[in-house]
Amino acid sequence: MVKVIKTKLQDVKLVETDVFGDHRGFFTETYTRDKFKEAGIDFDFNQDNHSLSTEPGVLRGMHFQRAPYAQTKLIRVATGVVYDVLVDCRKGSPTYGQWEGYILSEFNHRQLLVPKGFAHGFVTLTPNVNFMYKVEGYYAPEADGGIAFDDPDLAIDWPMPLDHLILSEKDKHHPRLKDADLNFVYEEDK
Repeated sequence: MVKVIKTKLQDVKLVETDVFGDHRGFFTETYTRDKFKEAGIDFDFNQDNHSLSTEPGVLRGMHFQRAPYAQTKLIRVATGVVYDVLVDCRKGSPTYGQWEGYILSEFNHRQLLVPKGFAHGFVTLTPNVNFMYKVEGYYAPEADGGIAFDDPDLAIDWPMPLDHLILSEKDKHHPRLKDADLNFVYEEDK
């Protein structure tokens, strides 16, 4: 069974699958196309990505890929714990410019559906985080973009002091949301 939980952000969904555990560990189907489609999640995922962050405090984000190369993502954590954050960057959306954070972990087995038009990032709360995600569409370097993780207009409440975060040089220099090169437009489901 696939359980879909709505969030405060328009079109973002938490996903839970059945987890069967015993003294040996657990088993779960992390993705079964027919079951996800029946639950209302029907995307043409064509690539799987995997990142490893070796220590707590690694922040990756806030990333997006501009249209027409925008990507829907289905993300999960195989080992460790992250605080995952999304920002709605779709002009005209009822939740434009709003953010929400979610705990994703090897323990809660939750997945997060990140629609096109959202900036996405996460910070690791434990060492050795294996972060995995399916994407709809391929990476297009010319469409790569991001917004500042510390944009004062967004005031994202990261779970650790900002001076303790470990970022790439690229992620240290993203613009604020109001200055970002965005071309996302909200389209209401028909």
